Amino acid sequence: MTHQAAKDDLRVSTLFDFSNHIVLVTGGATGLGEMAAQAFVQNGSHVIIASRKEPELKSTSSRLNSLGPGRCEYIVADLKDKAGCVALCEEVKRRVDRLTVLVNNTGATWGDDYYDFPESGWDKLMSLNVKSIFYVTVGLEPLLLKGASPDSPSRVINVASMAGIQTTDVTTGETGGLSKPGHGTFSYGPSKAACIHLTKMQASKLAPKNIMVNVICPGVFPSRMTSFGLSKYMDTLVSGQPTGRIGKPSDFGGLVLFLSSMGAAHMTGNVIELDGGSTLTGWRGKRGESKM
Repeated sequence: MTHQAAKDDLRVSTLFDFSNHIVLVTGGATGLGEMAAQAFVQNGSHVIIASRKEPELKSTSSRLNSLGPGRCEYIVADLKDKAGCVALCEEVKRRVDRLTVLVNNTGATWGDDYYDFPESGWDKLMSLNVKSIFYVTVGLEPLLLKGASPDSPSRVINVASMAGIQTTDVTTGETGGLSKPGHGTFSYGPSKAACIHLTKMQASKLAPKNIMVNVICPGVFPSRMTSFGLSKYMDTLVSGQPTGRIGKPSDFGGLVLFLSSMGAAHMTGNVIELDGGSTLTGWRGKRGESKM
């Protein structure tokens, strides 16, 4: 063992070198996707971001390109159905001949009355939060296989949510949350639980092909999905955080980089909770104690 370690290079500069990465981040123009894209660009990777809105893609790309030293380009894509997923994969194949990291971050949420919840609130979320991950990963497998080896596998990082693990919905009125009593994100949690299970199935299927698949479950982070809640109910959201703060870009970007690094080459099928300990500890502070 000691002899083996002596032959290995365990310097941070080797274990965490991202300069040869080619990365696709779906939902990459805003929120968590933008944080991931920035982490890669600032560490020298070639990044493609994809989402529906070209003005947002343009503005994020130019911001990231001004940071460097990596580069960012974009593809306008709508992953609401299989055809949209296939179209994105085809365009990625036209632009690059290999992919080392796929970050499946596209997602949506929906809040409504439990007793009058529209069917579209289920269909849209299952399509974006689950089905798109399946079809995009299948479609990009040929690019992920290029150059992948046991020592340097390709990575798929799915983005779920603590809502896929918790059974209490922080947005419901019953928990002093972000909406009227009886209202909540009843299709969101199940869609994220499905994302977690799909990750484990993908991990077991793709490990023999040297593609490692892990899933991150963020708690509360600043993004468009949480902007309404953060602007109106920051104290309520922070009162559930033992650290007195919500997640920030370095928390998410750092984890995405780790999962894409040589240091995580032997990890697959992991469900990583990223919520500052609020679920595990069951912490409930007093409102008005926000350190933010």
